[in-house]
Amino acid sequence: MSIKRLQVGARMSQIVIHGDTVYLAGQVAQDAQNGTVAEQTQNVLDRIDNLLAEAGTDKSKLLSATIWLADMTKFQEMNAVWDAWLSPGDTPCRACVNSQLAAPQYNVEIGIIAAL
Repeated sequence: MSIKRLQVGARMSQIVIHGDTVYLAGQVAQDAQNGTVAEQTQNVLDRIDNLLAEAGTDKSKLLSATIWLADMTKFQEMNAVWDAWLSPGDTPCRACVNSQLAAPQYNVEIGIIAAL
């Protein structure tokens, strides 16, 4: 099977497609740095929508999501945005963990695996 990489950088690709599976790099709120968890979550999900579209798929085909939160007390705030974003009936497998993120201005990071 072929491997296709999109938005390739020196350290990582934002999108990797292998067969009928799309892998997205973990996304942070580059356009909402220092925003609330809700603002950052929405920005991340907007970025994910754009990357999935570039790969030729959408959120109705999510397989798995990993969510990293800098502060687990913000779990409900993140979930409110997440729940509103999901396609009803198309919920993926999901893990959410408390984690120190790559930079202090980020409160949430989300990684996605989806089908084409």
